Amino acid sequence: MAYSDTYSNGFDESTGQTITADACPECDGRLRTDSGETRCTECGLVVEGGRLDRRGSPTYPNKDGADRRTGQPRTTTRHDRGLSTRIGRGVDAKGNTLSEEKRRQLNRLRREHSRARYESKADRNLAHGLTEIARMRSALGLSRSVREQASSLFRTAQSEDLLLGRSIEAVAAGSLYAVCRLTDATRTLDEVSAVASVSRDRVQNGYDALNRELALPVPPQEPTEFIPGLASALELSSPVERDARTLANRAVEEGLSTGLHPAGFAAACLGVVATDRGEAVTQRTLADVAGVTPNTIRKHRDRIRDMIGVTL
Repeated sequence: MAYSDTYSNGFDESTGQTITADACPECDGRLRTDSGETRCTECGLVVEGGRLDRRGSPTYPNKDGADRRTGQPRTTTRHDRGLSTRIGRGVDAKGNTLSEEKRRQLNRLRREHSRARYESKADRNLAHGLTEIARMRSALGLSRSVREQASSLFRTAQSEDLLLGRSIEAVAAGSLYAVCRLTDATRTLDEVSAVASVSRDRVQNGYDALNRELALPVPPQEPTEFIPGLASALELSSPVERDARTLANRAVEEGLSTGLHPAGFAAACLGVVATDRGEAVTQRTLADVAGVTPNTIRKHRDRIRDMIGVTL
């Protein structure tokens, strides 16, 4: 490849590099500037690296014509949408240990910064609710997308004044449970209540308020959605889980599970199939995992035997 005039002595305006020679100081190779880096095409020696651009991040106009600064995207999981700053501790930007006087100054600044973090009581309530959602999401092992959707739902509930007369924790837990109902993150009300800071009745009240006032498109839960989780908790084999899923689908087609507790009915299907395959599990264990009573498991089991005719 012929050596271009771009790489002659002088300043390369296309890359912002100063080129002082066109020959490699280590060999007879030619120098080439690529992506802001000047190197030898023969031995690979880097003569001049790319310079840091300290002018700040670029801005681009958005659809409204205003400049939009690039950077980390905003998030609904933080009350300030992730735009707040933090004051570090112990060392400066270069990693040097701060003096005692500087640490005291930063402590005072950190205290004032914490006081000015929330612009209003509504911001403080929002931050508390979003923190509760993050804590419960982590305890339940749910995905980050569930947290984001629950945080967005909690924001909507606050803007619609649904927090009035209700605790923040109840609406936060109700928002998380509502997202579980709206997505494939199957969790029972008892599971969400177990990690919530309020009782089951208050979580139910918060969810009912969201469902009623916001008209959430919550589909009915099917027993098959609970079978994988219950089978894993009971440590049952894959064939039992597969046959229980088939049994539950058949029960739904027959209308057998209409109006019944879906998790309890799924546990009953697992119990019937497990007993048939010799993997006996007690009704008490099934009831505890599904969050129902042993009497509920027994009634569902008898209905399955009578109407579908499962042979044990």
